[in-house]
Amino acid sequence: MIFLLQSKHRFNDVSDVFFFVISRYDDEFLHFRCKDSVFPLLLFRVFKIISTFAKKIPLILALNIISTIRIPENNDWVIFILLGCGFLYLFMIISLQRDATIREFLLQPFEDSSNQILSWMIVSLVYCISLSVLVSQYIPFVPQIVAEKEILGYQLNKIGYTMLSVFLFYFGRMILSYLFYQSIADSRKWPLFYFAATKFYFVVSLILMALIIVHYYFGINKAEVFPYYILGLCCIFAFKNLFYLFHPQKVFPSEWYYKILYICTLQFVPLLALWKLLFF
Repeated sequence: MIFLLQSKHRFNDVSDVFFFVISRYDDEFLHFRCKDSVFPLLLFRVFKIISTFAKKIPLILALNIISTIRIPENNDWVIFILLGCGFLYLFMIISLQRDATIREFLLQPFEDSSNQILSWMIVSLVYCISLSVLVSQYIPFVPQIVAEKEILGYQLNKIGYTMLSVFLFYFGRMILSYLFYQSIADSRKWPLFYFAATKFYFVVSLILMALIIVHYYFGINKAEVFPYYILGLCCIFAFKNLFYLFHPQKVFPSEWYYKILYICTLQFVPLLALWKLLFF
């Protein structure tokens, strides 16, 4: 505080004081002070939380702490999300599936299954969250039309924007898939379809949660692994359609032109639309 007393600057409020501190000392000094002192680190954490959810506060704009002080990234929120997804799956296996093992759940025939809709909803929720957490790190920016929208001072960041887009995408595709089966007068296969989709997305969500742990906690090069993620998603897309085509329950319509119509209009085209929405 000595340099503040010796300074000839006139300070009108607290923001002026902090702005002077930041302009007086370079990044390395601030980084050193935050590492060796408890109060500056605690102060930085508080301001980081505020600035994340209320970016319009004048004091935060004056401080510009996020871009000035270099603090190692804290990924505790990832653990909380994974724990929440794990608890949802435990509830589904223990309560909804009557203490079935994962192997029994995956090999369970349609006639012996129970709570199919609830299980489908839980698996879809976990899958969308897991996919959003993994993909959000590669989103270049949040569109300005979305970033400008505020609710009680809150704004969507990259992960919030990704979750919103993914949830709307899968909810819309689910509605269109239901209408597709109703329009071709083959509604009896709709329960078989979401029953098979539940098993498939359950396995994929487990793979995504494993990738999230590797991605956030093993220090991998994000730019180098991105092409492998794209290749993996393409393989999953291809395997999913093969899984539906050759499923023992015959979840696709019997006519081949309906199969092609569904794959093109409700699988391939919506995926391209989601890609354009997130990355362009």
